[in-house]
Amino acid sequence: MDIPIPEPPPRHTARPWLLGAALLALSGLPAAVVGTALLAGALLWGPDWSPLAPVLLFWFGITGAVARERGPLPGRAVNPGDEPGLAALVRDVAERLGFRAPLLVRIVPGVQASLGRVRVAGVRSHVLLLGLPLLRTLTEAELASVIAHELAHERHIAGRGDAFLRYARSRLAHRLEGRVRPLAAPAAPLLRASRPGLWRAETAADADAARVAGAEATGSALRRTVALHAVFEGLGETWLAALAERDAWPADFYDALDTALADPHVARRAARTAADEDALDPYDTADHPPVATRLADLPALPGTGTYGGGPVPLRQAAETARWCVHRLALQDGEEEDDVEPVRLLGLDPGELRGLDDGTGTALLFRATGHDTPAAAVAAALDTLADGTWQRLARRLEPGLRWAPRAVRGQLARTVYAAAVAGALAEVLETSGWTPATRWMTTVLTAPDGRTVDLRELLGEAVSTADPSRPRALLTKARPEETPA
Repeated sequence: MDIPIPEPPPRHTARPWLLGAALLALSGLPAAVVGTALLAGALLWGPDWSPLAPVLLFWFGITGAVARERGPLPGRAVNPGDEPGLAALVRDVAERLGFRAPLLVRIVPGVQASLGRVRVAGVRSHVLLLGLPLLRTLTEAELASVIAHELAHERHIAGRGDAFLRYARSRLAHRLEGRVRPLAAPAAPLLRASRPGLWRAETAADADAARVAGAEATGSALRRTVALHAVFEGLGETWLAALAERDAWPADFYDALDTALADPHVARRAARTAADEDALDPYDTADHPPVATRLADLPALPGTGTYGGGPVPLRQAAETARWCVHRLALQDGEEEDDVEPVRLLGLDPGELRGLDDGTGTALLFRATGHDTPAAAVAAALDTLADGTWQRLARRLEPGLRWAPRAVRGQLARTVYAAAVAGALAEVLETSGWTPATRWMTTVLTAPDGRTVDLRELLGEAVSTADPSRPRALLTKARPEETPA
């Protein structure tokens, strides 16, 4: 049974324009200052330089303010005749939402779902981008909720003012990504003031998705999408980078991602990583509320009950997966025959874990001045005991010193835990501990059968400023190599 979808409440049309103008003006302030300095310098240096002032200002202005020419649409086009199941699902969701604008559907390689406006042959249209990992992993009901959420944006963020506000926020957020952030102080209150409306639009789109597919499917889709994203970035990108150095490409990339996500240890690490990333927003630049907030705000609706519990079948699944892997793994102009195909699921578990090149342990050796894992871990735990662990983290990752103060501690915790956990894993494996999973090097099973995620253990040790648990593991494993 269809659940009526109410019309969105009227919005103040002037507010997004005013906030967007303020954000955009602030993001352009550095260009204005540099432009003024160039003009003043050209005029003060005399007649030989002054004719160059207009040229310099014009060039600086067009490179900073004029949008670059748009390239081809991203992704692989979905032809309804080739993928009737997916086309029918998109059409059904659009009809339930009353979405009647021309709509193109394209499949992209990453974990992505978005709706954009394009002009095709002079006709204003929309393009719905759906990531292949979502199509492979989500059930039909979950995918329907994702599609409904994106199409609902047209109802809740329909005005040009809202689109302008999003653009202005992204421009200003980009200005805050460098080492030096002179705009941080004035930007924070503007970004904070412009956020509530966008967050309300996201939760309203979630509510529409729940009306179409049900609260259970919508919540499940949110959780699974977040986990997919974390696994794609944490494992998938590591595989791609490691194989690229070997002039190889992962022929079964998406099959490996699916298999890894089914591993409970990987799923647990992904959930923890996603929660940590939600907290890394020092300037309120996020356009989406944290996932926990979105889940809590979902209305308890049953949905229409018309969507299935398995993934939507893709007729061209193999061709689409190969096309997507090529986009991820092959360089511009590089052909498949130029690199060696590797089946990740066919690798020995040790070789698969070895795709993580262990640079964290090498960095820990250099940062602590020790050349054995046991001694390096012991030295690192000493810095945790005496309160100097953040200095060690900065030696491991020098870029931490330029991170925003509000998130510097959390980032340092992640860097420290990852490096020390990798070295501690090497020590424990020599004393009888075994890998608990084929996917990660720092989740081990002890001789007594208990399983420990060493990154989680080290993270908790940092949070409590108590190194006793990792030190006990180290001492028991290699007492003769552990400094007193």
